[in-house]
Amino acid sequence: MTSRSYLYYPGCALQHRSHAYEVANRAVAAELEIELIELDDWNCCGATEYFTINRLPAYALVARNLALAAGQDGGDLLAPCSACFLNLYKTDRHMKQYPALAAKVNKALDAGNLHYEPGTVRVRHLLEAIITDIGLDELRARVRRPLYGLNLAAYYGCLVARPYPVFGSPEQPTMMDRLLEALGANVVPFSLKTYCCGGHMTQISEESAFEMIHRLIKNAAESGADALVTICPMCQLNLDIYQDAANKHYETNYFVPAMFFTQTIGLALGLAPEQLAFGQEFVSFAALVEKIQDAPPPRTKPERRPKQALPMPAMPEEV
Repeated sequence: MTSRSYLYYPGCALQHRSHAYEVANRAVAAELEIELIELDDWNCCGATEYFTINRLPAYALVARNLALAAGQDGGDLLAPCSACFLNLYKTDRHMKQYPALAAKVNKALDAGNLHYEPGTVRVRHLLEAIITDIGLDELRARVRRPLYGLNLAAYYGCLVARPYPVFGSPEQPTMMDRLLEALGANVVPFSLKTYCCGGHMTQISEESAFEMIHRLIKNAAESGADALVTICPMCQLNLDIYQDAANKHYETNYFVPAMFFTQTIGLALGLAPEQLAFGQEFVSFAALVEKIQDAPPPRTKPERRPKQALPMPAMPEEV
């Protein structure tokens, strides 16, 4: 193992719909000389739903991964998915904070001849590990194709920002903003950077889901962003797949691609778009690549796009 070797928990989303994230993570890790050692025999983290249904089995499900990691060298366990990171981090923290919970979870793990001692594994998000262990100075030195000309909005989503301030301020984190600036991009002010994308709301109430997605796209577009950059597979999925439906619902025509943060790193490191799984998205990244300039543009604020008038809601009929 090298000094930059980590156990790696990809999670379910990166095996299927968010496979582009996995491709970009692996490509960027290779460029940065990071060894990602996939956790052997890992299982689903349960996402957000399982903890609302039955907490003890949910904790045990997640703790199984922590026990496997502890038995596979322990140390740092990287999770690129926001839900996976939160569940792993929360389970370790809660087992340490509540001994009675830890005892019940370990009793469940006994069935698989496993045991987890809280605090054995350090759960980290891939973004934090890159910025903390690689550092922005080294990233700048490795940039081959600065992202000059791109106006990007850093979008963290709601899961990683609260309740644990692992990225700084719960309301206004700046870790990814500083990363994008180090890559040469212009980071636009984005007031909704920790706003919820709706999660699985598209399967429950399309109207509510479209309102949440549209608010993000509208805010980013009117801030002058060429794209949103995210660290969460669910956020990227909603903003990408449902952007057209949200536009049709509100009779607007916003066009704001949603990229994974490792795809932006890969571009700046000089990797070809196909090495970063460009082309798998619904809202195309092609115009972004064409917009990258050979020289830094003048330091001016991005042009704010005019607000599009939304249809007035129908007034309720008098009773």
